[in-house]
Amino acid sequence: MDISKILKSDYLDILFEGRNKTYGGYELRKKYPERMRNATVILLGIILLLVAYPAISGFLHKLEKKPPISIKEVTLAEPPPIDKTKPPPPPPPPAPPPPVKPTVKFTPPVIKKDEEVKEEEKPTPPPDEKVAVGLTTQAGDPNGIDPGLMDKPGNGQVEAPAPPQIFKFVEQMPAFNGDLQVYLRDHLRYPDDARESGAEGRSIIQFVVNEDGSISGVEVVRSAGSSSLDAEAKRVVSGMPHWKPGKQQGKAVKVYFTLPVTFKLD
Repeated sequence: MDISKILKSDYLDILFEGRNKTYGGYELRKKYPERMRNATVILLGIILLLVAYPAISGFLHKLEKKPPISIKEVTLAEPPPIDKTKPPPPPPPPAPPPPVKPTVKFTPPVIKKDEEVKEEEKPTPPPDEKVAVGLTTQAGDPNGIDPGLMDKPGNGQVEAPAPPQIFKFVEQMPAFNGDLQVYLRDHLRYPDDARESGAEGRSIIQFVVNEDGSISGVEVVRSAGSSSLDAEAKRVVSGMPHWKPGKQQGKAVKVYFTLPVTFKLD
């Protein structure tokens, strides 16, 4: 190779001068820098993608638009006026008296001669705990109560106090402490399965506001058509704080309250 070609050639041309360049070694060395450059670019691209993946995933997650829960404002109807002229319902019939123990006649002791004592006047032996002493001898239930505990013979018993009445309408109906619609909007969570299936509807919830304002007896009286929507409405109502109790004649009483809860996807 003359001097002019040496100045214009790279070291591979000089190295392979007079040798077989088609053998493979020449091509491997000739394209080595290009392969290294491509490999470096690919490696850097993979590393950059791995580093940026969490940020990209978070950004895409934020772009997911979930339909908000729409709470419709419900205006409850005023209860019908109380008819004060209507007489109260008759009281239930009295319960039958409880069974009493059998009794033996008590004979006061009198000093007499044996031949003067009549058979029915002979003193009886002391009764056991299943037999009571009375004015006459009569049969009864060994597991019954002692006749002496009765207020009147044959008609007296200790009655259990009647459970408090639960009213449907009272002079002063119960009231929620605050804005009921705001409370429902802040605490209702649309169930995922109902959201995915596009379920909508209205659950009618009935519960009892007790004398102290607490909530009890929560139940679904009309379904929204989805068990998950009904369960969510019942959960939120059961967790409500104390209400202002209803009053009848100035006294706090138990009152039934019905609340519709609407679920709608926008």
